[in-house]
Amino acid sequence: ILYNDATIYNPTHLFGLFSAFNPDIVRDMELYKSSIPAKYGGRISSVLEINSREGNKKEFKGSASLGLLTSRLTLEGPIAKEKSSFIIGGRATYSDWILKKLPEKSGYRDGNAGFYDLNATLTHMFDARNSIYFNGYYSQDRFRFEETELYKYRNTNASVKWRHIFTPKVTGVFALGYDHYDYKTENTTDASMHYALKFAINQVFAKGDFKWFLNDNHTFNFGINTLSYNLEPGDYSPYGNESLVVHDRLQQEKALESAFYFGDQWNITPQLSVDLGIRYSIYNVLGPRKYNLYDPNYLPSLTTVSETKDEPGGILKTYHGPEFRASARYAFSGDLSVKAGINTMRQYIHKISNTSIMSPTDTWKLTDMNIKPQKGVQIAAGLYKNFASNTIEASLETYYKTMDDYLDYRNGAQLLMNHHIETDVLTTKGRAYGVELMFKKTQGKLNGWVSYSYSRTQLRQDDKRIPLPVNKGDWYSADFDKPHEFKFIGNYKFTHRYSLSLNCEYTTGRPITLPVSKYEYVGGQYVYYSDRNKYRVPDYFRMDMAFNIEPSHRLTLLTH
Repeated sequence: ILYNDATIYNPTHLFGLFSAFNPDIVRDMELYKSSIPAKYGGRISSVLEINSREGNKKEFKGSASLGLLTSRLTLEGPIAKEKSSFIIGGRATYSDWILKKLPEKSGYRDGNAGFYDLNATLTHMFDARNSIYFNGYYSQDRFRFEETELYKYRNTNASVKWRHIFTPKVTGVFALGYDHYDYKTENTTDASMHYALKFAINQVFAKGDFKWFLNDNHTFNFGINTLSYNLEPGDYSPYGNESLVVHDRLQQEKALESAFYFGDQWNITPQLSVDLGIRYSIYNVLGPRKYNLYDPNYLPSLTTVSETKDEPGGILKTYHGPEFRASARYAFSGDLSVKAGINTMRQYIHKISNTSIMSPTDTWKLTDMNIKPQKGVQIAAGLYKNFASNTIEASLETYYKTMDDYLDYRNGAQLLMNHHIETDVLTTKGRAYGVELMFKKTQGKLNGWVSYSYSRTQLRQDDKRIPLPVNKGDWYSADFDKPHEFKFIGNYKFTHRYSLSLNCEYTTGRPITLPVSKYEYVGGQYVYYSDRNKYRVPDYFRMDMAFNIEPSHRLTLLTH
């Protein structure tokens, strides 16, 4: 998820009820899920690109919103008329009261939760060929369900972007920025065991992207980018004067990810267009670092260590490889077309989680000497048809994807504060496939869209060194596998002032691993768990209905 070129690692507020992005600030967003342009890389899934808008260069304006859970304020205006502008926005919540409404038996009535975020953008146009943009973003969340546990996480991003027009046919955009994400957990259940657990990711990025408009039907895209990682995997420390917790800190992880790319968008004929691209990525593991090497005939464990190294610095290992992008579109007529494409992708940072929900304590791990980068290949095709003089759009899309060296945890793994995480994770193979059907009506009194998708995401451990693979080596559902998803968004406008909106969403419940029995052994009691992700949480259904009354146009007289 990219926000003004910066990476956002946790994009939600208040358990997913709110997006991390202020709608008053957002200018546009685009999701690339099948045909991903060559300029994007570093992930084997999709890319969501979000850009904030510029402030008004002509007059000062503002807006405010007061709600049951949140309020927000936005101010914008010129600094130097027609040349420079600013826009700032902020949101805050006062949602603790809603937890007080939960049933007493839930155990959460004494909890509290809240967030706030701040956005700022400054723009200046030097002349018709040069513009500069300064962007800043900060958000913080905190919540507790019990008095003794507190969770916090925050995103911080800052960037500067320069847009330059070299010639009427060649433009360039240069960006430099800083990203930060961290979380902190405080536990005060037992005074002698009070602790604080911290995790952080720091990134510095630089990129240059160029466009060459060869002619009306042919455009070249090319560029180069680099990203420096500095990851703090864990800091476990005593919290309070009475705590007997022993301080423990995982060593820093540093790496450099760089890439250069070239893309070609070509409208060969009015009916046929192609989009071709190649991206070459290079990843350097950096020191200083202390690490183990393991006997390749066995799974990594502290009993199969063949050598321990303590490197002072420099480049310790390099991974590199090409990523290919190709797609084509053919229009049979003005209202019927087909599109197909293939992407190959590489990812050097891994998210490791044993929960079926987004958690601020998810662990991120950089590729290193023992953990390889993830690789993916996706093939997609779609059929698109418009009806009723192009007022109704219909689409049918299907895809198949393979994943290699996807990281999953072993049974009984310790994911937090693990100095040798490679001994508790396994590389698996993955596959994802599905079909999506959508109808969209864009005009008329009744407008909206309805969609259905059937999609599966599955993993399998087939390493011959694994004596007891998860689910006996068969395919099993990934944590985010939701086979069925149905969405309906409809709006009906009775008059210019009165309208009705209805939003519905249904999805299959996410997979979960449950304890199915308990037993005693040598005087101790143990829990026996089901196969990995064999069960599912209940299906999810949500419906929102709104009746909207627009103010009378007579109210505009108050502004005169």
